[in-house]
Amino acid sequence: MLQTTKSYTKFRPLSRPQGMEFKRAKIVSCQPRPGYRVWIRFDDGLEGEVDLSDLVGKGIFEAWNSVEFFNQVHIDPRTDTLCWGEEIDLDPYVLREKISKKS
Repeated sequence: MLQTTKSYTKFRPLSRPQGMEFKRAKIVSCQPRPGYRVWIRFDDGLEGEVDLSDLVGKGIFEAWNSVEFFNQVHIDPRTDTLCWGEEIDLDPYVLREKISKKS
Protein backbone atom coordinates (compact mmCIF):
# COMPACT_ATOMS: atom_id res chain seq x y z
CA MET A 1 0.00 0.00 0.00
CA LEU A 2 1.33 3.41 -1.02
CA GLN A 3 1.29 6.06 1.67
CA THR A 4 1.24 9.74 0.76
CA THR A 5 2.23 12.51 3.03
CA LYS A 6 1.14 16.06 2.64
CA SER A 7 3.89 18.57 2.90
CA TYR A 8 3.03 22.11 3.85
CA THR A 9 5.54 24.83 3.32
CA LYS A 10 5.26 28.16 4.99
CA PHE A 11 6.04 31.06 2.74
CA ARG A 12 8.79 33.29 3.90
CA PRO A 13 7.73 36.90 4.28
CA LEU A 14 8.73 39.01 1.34
CA SER A 15 11.73 41.10 2.11
CA ARG A 16 11.96 44.56 0.67
CA PRO A 17 15.12 45.55 -1.08
CA GLN A 18 17.23 47.73 1.15
CA GLY A 19 16.33 51.39 0.90
CA MET A 20 12.71 50.74 -0.09
CA GLU A 21 10.39 51.93 2.61
CA PHE A 22 6.63 52.05 2.58
CA LYS A 23 5.50 55.61 3.14
CA ARG A 24 1.94 56.29 4.04
CA ALA A 25 0.36 58.90 1.78
CA LYS A 26 -2.01 60.98 3.87
CA ILE A 27 -2.91 64.36 2.41
CA VAL A 28 -3.52 67.00 5.08
CA SER A 29 -3.93 70.16 2.99
CA CYS A 30 -4.70 71.16 -0.59
CA GLN A 31 -5.42 74.27 -2.64
CA PRO A 32 -6.52 74.58 -6.26
CA ARG A 33 -4.21 76.62 -8.45
CA PRO A 34 -4.65 78.10 -11.94
CA GLY A 35 -4.06 75.85 -14.95
CA TYR A 36 -5.57 72.72 -13.37
CA ARG A 37 -2.86 72.44 -10.78
CA VAL A 38 -3.30 71.52 -7.12
CA TRP A 39 -0.93 72.31 -4.27
CA ILE A 40 -0.78 69.41 -1.80
CA ARG A 41 0.81 68.85 1.62
CA PHE A 42 1.26 65.37 3.11
CA ASP A 43 1.34 64.59 6.83
CA ASP A 44 5.12 64.06 6.75
CA GLY A 45 5.71 67.60 5.45
CA LEU A 46 6.22 66.78 1.76
CA GLU A 47 4.45 69.40 -0.31
CA GLY A 48 4.25 70.63 -3.86
CA GLU A 49 2.11 71.21 -6.93
CA VAL A 50 0.70 68.58 -9.23
CA ASP A 51 -0.32 69.42 -12.79
CA LEU A 52 -3.56 67.61 -13.64
CA SER A 53 -4.25 69.42 -16.92
CA ASP A 54 -3.56 66.28 -18.96
CA LEU A 55 -6.68 64.64 -17.45
CA VAL A 56 -9.15 67.47 -18.15
CA GLY A 57 -11.98 66.43 -20.44
CA LYS A 58 -11.10 62.72 -20.46
CA GLY A 59 -13.72 60.27 -19.22
CA ILE A 60 -14.89 61.10 -15.72
CA PHE A 61 -12.59 64.14 -15.74
CA GLU A 62 -14.96 65.82 -18.22
CA ALA A 63 -16.45 67.43 -15.11
CA TRP A 64 -13.24 69.47 -14.82
CA ASN A 65 -14.19 71.38 -17.97
CA SER A 66 -15.92 73.55 -15.38
CA VAL A 67 -13.13 75.41 -13.58
CA GLU A 68 -15.57 76.11 -10.75
CA PHE A 69 -15.99 72.36 -10.21
CA PHE A 70 -12.23 71.76 -10.36
CA ASN A 71 -11.74 74.46 -7.72
CA GLN A 72 -14.00 72.52 -5.32
CA VAL A 73 -11.17 70.07 -4.62
CA HIS A 74 -11.10 68.87 -1.02
CA ILE A 75 -9.72 66.04 1.10
CA ASP A 76 -11.91 63.00 1.60
CA PRO A 77 -11.81 62.29 5.37
CA ARG A 78 -12.19 58.54 4.81
CA THR A 79 -9.38 58.10 2.28
CA ASP A 80 -7.16 61.12 3.01
CA THR A 81 -6.89 61.94 -0.68
CA LEU A 82 -8.09 64.59 -3.10
CA CYS A 83 -11.65 64.36 -4.31
CA TRP A 84 -14.23 66.28 -6.28
CA GLY A 85 -17.84 65.53 -5.49
CA GLU A 86 -18.51 61.86 -4.83
CA GLU A 87 -17.26 60.50 -8.14
CA ILE A 88 -13.69 61.70 -8.60
CA ASP A 89 -10.75 60.91 -6.35
CA LEU A 90 -7.07 60.45 -7.04
CA ASP A 91 -4.62 57.91 -5.66
CA PRO A 92 -2.54 59.67 -2.98
CA TYR A 93 0.48 57.44 -3.72
CA VAL A 94 0.54 58.55 -7.36
CA LEU A 95 0.25 62.19 -6.30
CA ARG A 96 3.04 61.72 -3.76
CA GLU A 97 5.26 60.15 -6.42
CA LYS A 98 4.69 63.07 -8.80
CA ILE A 99 5.69 65.55 -6.11
CA SER A 100 8.69 63.47 -4.96
CA LYS A 101 10.11 63.33 -8.48
CA LYS A 102 10.08 67.14 -8.66
CA SER A 103 11.95 67.55 -5.36
